[in-house]
Amino acid sequence: MKRITLLILAAAISTPALAAPETYVIDNTHTYPRFSYSHFGFSTQLSRFDKTSGNIVIDREAKTGSVNVVIATTSVDTGYPLFNEHIQGVDFFDTAKYPTATFTSNKVNFDGEKIVSVDGSLTLKGISKPVTLDVTSFQCMPHPMLKKDACGANATAVVKRTDFNMGKYAPNVSDEVTLTIAVEAVKE
Repeated sequence: MKRITLLILAAAISTPALAAPETYVIDNTHTYPRFSYSHFGFSTQLSRFDKTSGNIVIDREAKTGSVNVVIATTSVDTGYPLFNEHIQGVDFFDTAKYPTATFTSNKVNFDGEKIVSVDGSLTLKGISKPVTLDVTSFQCMPHPMLKKDACGANATAVVKRTDFNMGKYAPNVSDEVTLTIAVEAVKE
């Protein structure tokens, strides 16, 4: 009996601990979804959203995870207050009726240890479409100021405004919009 107990104990000690999913809460002060588009071919305009929430779950051992992001569309910042109001109107974000946009993942794709893309659904103005975020950088490490583990990433995708009933002035103002998300999240 002692021998069996010792064998079980030895097996338990020599078996590496299985990694568990880790949850990171999005840091609104360092997360800025941005969007850019061609303005009549004159220039590429860049705007951002100032209020974002959500979480990221990563299971490095299983190579799985999830991403849930909620963007307050009322926090759009074009750099010009009058245009902020214009872009929140019914022809574009219609923030009175749809005050948030969401991205909910259905698959996190790894290449080795790194996350390289996230497949999911983007919902704008009540319309959901599949979108793949290409992750251009991803880093997890102890946060030097917060003394907690944190992750940061940059991701991009291209969507069409007309897919979300926001196509006013297309094609003069480009239908294709590049989304760029700079995100930081802190471990719960």
